Amino acid sequence: MTFLSSTKTNRHMEDGLSSATEMPRRWEIVLAEEVKRSCYIALPMVVVMVSQYLLRAASISMVGHLGQLELAGTAVAISFTNVTGFSLLFGMASALETLCGQAYGAQQYHMLGAYTYGAMISLILVCLPISILWIYIDKLLILIGQDPLISAEARKFSVWLIPTLFPYAILQLITRYLLSQSLIFPMLWSSVAVLLIHVPICWALVFKLGFRTPGAALAIGISYTLNVVILGVYLYRSKACKRTRATCLGDVFSSIKEFLRFAVPSAVMICLEWWSYEIVVLLSGLLPNARLETSVLSICLTVDILHYYIPYSFGVAASTRVSNELGAGNPEAAKMALLAVSVLGAMEVIIASTILFCSRSILGYAFGKDKELVNYVKEMTPLLCLSIFADTIQTILSGVARGSGWQDIGAYINLGSYYLVGIPMAIVLGFVCHLNGKGLWSGLIIGIVIQCILLTLVTCSTNWKKQARKARERMFKEELIDEQ
Repeated sequence: MTFLSSTKTNRHMEDGLSSATEMPRRWEIVLAEEVKRSCYIALPMVVVMVSQYLLRAASISMVGHLGQLELAGTAVAISFTNVTGFSLLFGMASALETLCGQAYGAQQYHMLGAYTYGAMISLILVCLPISILWIYIDKLLILIGQDPLISAEARKFSVWLIPTLFPYAILQLITRYLLSQSLIFPMLWSSVAVLLIHVPICWALVFKLGFRTPGAALAIGISYTLNVVILGVYLYRSKACKRTRATCLGDVFSSIKEFLRFAVPSAVMICLEWWSYEIVVLLSGLLPNARLETSVLSICLTVDILHYYIPYSFGVAASTRVSNELGAGNPEAAKMALLAVSVLGAMEVIIASTILFCSRSILGYAFGKDKELVNYVKEMTPLLCLSIFADTIQTILSGVARGSGWQDIGAYINLGSYYLVGIPMAIVLGFVCHLNGKGLWSGLIIGIVIQCILLTLVTCSTNWKKQARKARERMFKEELIDEQ
């Protein structure tokens, strides 16, 4: 059996090497084909990610019509639950980008279902302590100096948001499972349909039925559950998923250890990055004229998040294509996938930055009519363009890290970039140099630039043949264990 596995591996490696010898003669055609494949994944994923983000945004918008106290409590709750729950689940689910993507490329189709079910068991268990933490959110917020009334409202929203944790976790895993097979359009249609249904459901619960703030949280949970049900029916009935379902419980339980090995550094990698933005916004509350500074940095963060889903979708395309090709033993094709996504990312960020810079004089009016606010947003826009440019690079390279399976290196890079360089520089520039909000955001940019440089160095020094060999060994090792 070992001989057969090594023979398969060698054959795939030879195919990859043979394709590499052809690339110099027709690399333009290969690149164009890879760009098409990447667009097929990335463009629909933009809609999927934005639709899922708008579920929470729509609920916050409706809560805003209830009053300032309700809005403040909900905003604090959303920030707290993002940091302590959603970012953790999102990061852990990213491990499937490595495992399912490489398994699909290696044609170990049964392992996709095994990894996904094993991940579901793991994340459901993780949701339990998070749920307990959210029950006591008011005590934690009061402990760090938050207003008791706002803390009580935040707890009310968070407790009713607990049922959302479980479908959210499952949805993230199903998304990665489908992505590894490039099955994008089922997610596209389900996400758009659920968003259209979510708005009237949320309105009815908040206003018509009188649930108010808890109704907005409950609507989010209902919408995520509906999305999971729709995709679950698709997975059960679709012929495209028939060969990738798990057929043995032994495969599922044995896959949990392998999942956690990638899930922990994946979560650290994602959380360290997400948390740094929250920390900078919190620091802005300590500046002179804190209300203006916090408002402007919140606007910058909102614009940055809205744009983030575009490069993140390109990163997902890079992760999918790189993991598939490494699993198939085609290192040169993996490098070509990285090049194709980089070209797409460069084109997009140039267009986005140009539009944003040209609209800097009117951007602030989208968030308020105060002249001081509008002028400050105008001054911050060049820095925002720079952060978007750097963020696009690191997001794509982070996708390559997930597809290749070196999330542990990415976690160390993010720790050093943001917490040893970025945030300390933000404090120095913002408070010591008295640059205020500009200084805080500049420090964040410095952290992102350091992250880009380190990720670029690691990517350029990657031995792609070795990565392909490791991916093949990982997949066929699982096969050997199953058959022993």
